[in-house]
Amino acid sequence: MTVDVGTVAPDFELQNQFGESVSLSAFAGKKPVALVFYPLAFTGTCTGELCELRDNIAMFADANVELLAISVNNKATLRVFAEQEGYEFSLLGDFWPHGEVARKYGVFIEEAGIATRATFLIDTDGVVRAAFQTAPGQARDLAAYREALAAIA
Repeated sequence: MTVDVGTVAPDFELQNQFGESVSLSAFAGKKPVALVFYPLAFTGTCTGELCELRDNIAMFADANVELLAISVNNKATLRVFAEQEGYEFSLLGDFWPHGEVARKYGVFIEEAGIATRATFLIDTDGVVRAAFQTAPGQARDLAAYREALAAIA
């Protein structure tokens, strides 16, 4: 079961593509966060989705929302992925314990060993204000991000 809108988002600490520790609680009282779970780096749908977010990063910046993308890849893979695609937002590795954060959010697919495509918009109090996900293989619509950003404005 996924984390419900209106509940407190589970805190976590993961390393980004540069090996820096990033925690959800570090943004508390400062900045809303968009958590974007995706299955794997370097795959077609995931790359397409993240490139669309890269190309529309202004909508997050304009809303003062920190974009954090999470997959089960390790930081070395994420660094190459970010460099190759020009991602300037944090890619977080839910590598070990494998998928622990995705499990906390109820979006880990055990039989595949990956997270599904799920997004959570979290306000400065740590409360989930919007959430959406798609079926495996189906990309999220940019309009869903716009609606979710409006929910925390």
